[in-house]
This record gives sequence, C-alpha cells and structure tokens, in this order.
Amino acid sequence: YHKTNKFTKGFQVIVDAYGMADYREVNPAPWAIITFPFLFAVMFGDIGHGLIMFLFALWMVINERRFAAQRGGSEIWTTIFAGRYIILLMGFFSCYTGFLYNDIFSKSVNIFGSSWTLRDTWPNITDNTIRTTATLQLDPNTAFIAGSPYPLGIDPIWNVAKNKITLMNSYKMKLSVILGVTQMMFGVFISLFNHLYFKNPLNIIAEFIPQVIFLSAIMGYLVFMIFFKWIAFHASRSSEAPSLLITLIDMFLLKKHVFDLYAGQEIIERVLLVLAVICIPWMLLMKPLILRSRHRRHQVLMVAADDPETGEDDCDTAKVIDHDELQTEAELDKPESSVIEEEEEFEFSEAFIHQTIHTIEYCLGCISHTASYLRLWALSLAHSELSEVLWNMAFRIGLASSSYVGTAICFLIFAAWAFGTIAILLVMEGLSAFLHTLRLHWVEFQSKFYSGNGIPFQPFSFATIIDNRDE
Repeated sequence: YHKTNKFTKGFQVIVDAYGMADYREVNPAPWAIITFPFLFAVMFGDIGHGLIMFLFALWMVINERRFAAQRGGSEIWTTIFAGRYIILLMGFFSCYTGFLYNDIFSKSVNIFGSSWTLRDTWPNITDNTIRTTATLQLDPNTAFIAGSPYPLGIDPIWNVAKNKITLMNSYKMKLSVILGVTQMMFGVFISLFNHLYFKNPLNIIAEFIPQVIFLSAIMGYLVFMIFFKWIAFHASRSSEAPSLLITLIDMFLLKKHVFDLYAGQEIIERVLLVLAVICIPWMLLMKPLILRSRHRRHQVLMVAADDPETGEDDCDTAKVIDHDELQTEAELDKPESSVIEEEEEFEFSEAFIHQTIHTIEYCLGCISHTASYLRLWALSLAHSELSEVLWNMAFRIGLASSSYVGTAICFLIFAAWAFGTIAILLVMEGLSAFLHTLRLHWVEFQSKFYSGNGIPFQPFSFATIIDNRDE
C-alpha cells in the first residue's frame, strides 16, 4: 500500500499496472514522476505541441472539481482526466526539450542570434547573392564564431541546412544512449537499497557489484567515448574522429583501431573487457555455490546438535553458531523438524538454473536494453519529420505566393493544418510516445530492481465480506 494524492496517483497506477510492489520493496513511482514525462518529451520535443498539451492539461486541472463532480461520461474521457497531471508534466517537459531542439511546429526561432557568419568566408557577399544562390556551403573552421556557441539548444541556422537530419540523427542517437545507460545504472543502484533493507549482503556481493562493473565496462565506456569525442574533436580534426560503433566492435574483436581516441586506449579497453568477462562467472557461480555451502554447513550443524553423544555445551554451541551464521531469531523459535524440512527444500540445480537465467538476462539486457533506448531517437526523428512534412504540405503554396491569393490560401488551409497537427502529431504521435515511454520504464528501468510480485492491500471491511458472500 502506497499513500498517494491526486498528483501522484496517476504515476502510481502506471507502476502498479506492471505489478504490485512486494512488502517494503522500493517503489519506482517517485522517480517516475520526473523520468516518465522527461523521456516522453525526448520523443515529443516541440515547443508548440508541448504548449498545446500543457494548456489542455492545465484546463483540466483548473476545472477538476467540476469534472470530478460529474457522473457518467465516456471511458476515454475518464482515463484522460485521471491522467491530467501526467499530461501536464509531459507537456511542460516537451516545451523544455523543444527549446533544446529549437523546434516549434518544425520551425526554429532565433532568440540569441546565430553563431555562424558568412562575412569571414565571403567578405563581399550581398543580400541579393544570398537570395539568388540555391546553396551556400559554410566551412566550420571559418564560418563558425569560435568560443560563442548558441546559448540554449540547436543553432537556428541548422533549420535551413540540407544536412540538418545528419546532425540531428547523430545528436539524438548519442543523447538516447546517454539517457538510457544513465537510467539503467540508476535502476541498478536502486536495487542496492532493496538488498540493504532486506539485509541480504550476498546479493550485494554476488549481483550488485558485478552488475555495476559489467554495465560500466561496456555501456558506461561507450558514454565516456561519446563525451570525449564531443570535447576532443573539433572541426579541424573531424576527419580523424573514429566511429564509436566501430570502436566498440573492435574492442570486443580485439582489433587495432585505425584512429585512437586517446593515448593508451587499447590497454584500457583490454582491462575493461577482462573485467566484463570476469563479471559473468561472478554473477553466475558465486551465489549458488555460497548457498550450497551454507546449506551443507547447516546440515552438519543440525546433525551435531541432534547427536546424543555430544554434550549439552556442544549442542548449545552448535545452535549459537547456527543462529549467528544462518538463521534469524524468528527461525529459531520454530520446531527443529520444520527448520530441517525447510532446509531440505534447497536444490542446487534450481538455484543454479535461476541464477543462470538471471545472468543471461542481465548480460544480454545491457546490450539490448541500451539499443531499446534508441527508440527515443527514432520517435523524436519521426515526430520532427512528420511535423515538417505537414507544414510544407499545408503552407508551401500559400507562403510562396507574393499576392493576396497566397494569404487567402493560407487562411483556408490553416484549418486542415490545425486538424492534422492535433489528430496526427498530438493524439497519434503522443499516444505512441506514451506507450514507448511505458515500455522503457517497465522493462528497461524497473527490471533492474523491481519484482512487482506483491499483493494489493485490502483493509478489513464487513461490507466487502458481505458483498463477496452475496456474489
């Protein structure tokens, strides 16, 4: 049972739909309040679309008492109204990521002034030359004002660049990997709190520590290379910048790189690869072997305790050792026969198979789950491209005309553009981004620490008992 209010209830419902938390297990809902709308916004980043969603949710929040008092209504409206605070945050974060992408209805706004200039490349260029020239190529070594990048988000000049999609693909793909690895690592560290609370040091040593090392040695190293490449390689060295994907593949194949990112890269990668390989048998074998050793030791101690030839002192000593090393105080209050019967249920083969499945799932999941976060890039790209296509289809003819006819055309087709924006980009794309965000939280994030095998709390009530009996 988790106490919620009207703001947090929607996020708790999302978590509970995956599975109820076990007793005293860490609840993912408080973190989902921030991570859920933010990951949605990464795929839905647009100032205009986010503002419409935010204002719609704000309207529901302001009038929530009137809507909550109404009875009936469609199931769709009831569901949307119940998630009004989720929609409110999704719209707010979409405006924020829209500023980072510098995207408002597929267009950019030049708030701070572009950091690119034509004067150094073409000192005598005129406005007429710019209007009549189809394509102008800017050399970043001369056209970019060094030391003064655009303060917030993407420079607006990229909105009119022919290679815009190349830049945004690279930027959003790397951003997706960084966010994915960060959230997965955060989920692994949350599992530490479960192990500490339930006083299970074996899980910390045999699972948590190798999981952190394995994820850091592979995907954490990839994140490091992304940041290092951004910092170390400027325009004059762009031809030397290696492909990070090829670098990671060569790391596993033990091949020599054509270009090194930094000095000593090969040695560091070998060390990281050895650490990752060591973590696999560490996760696979340590826990089952320690459990089997404990079980055998317990059997020896119980036999010694039941041996009539041993004295009272030996028997008491055996029980004290057994209490300190194996059992809790509650287990000692049980009859000895029931304790022995429970211990006999331990099967090394079952423990080994369970740990094998867990190890394979985690090791493969580090790769597949990181790749799964690339949906942030794919959905964001699809959203921006659909928005641009819809704008061009609707307004290209009207805006291209220099007469009053173009104004009339724009006025008439605005309704079609508005309908397409709401129906396709807000409703359909918004629902798609919502479902993908749900998947990332349920599978990629919560699987690192959340079992979700609990039972919902039902308070004692005579009315409930009577109703169930009548049924």
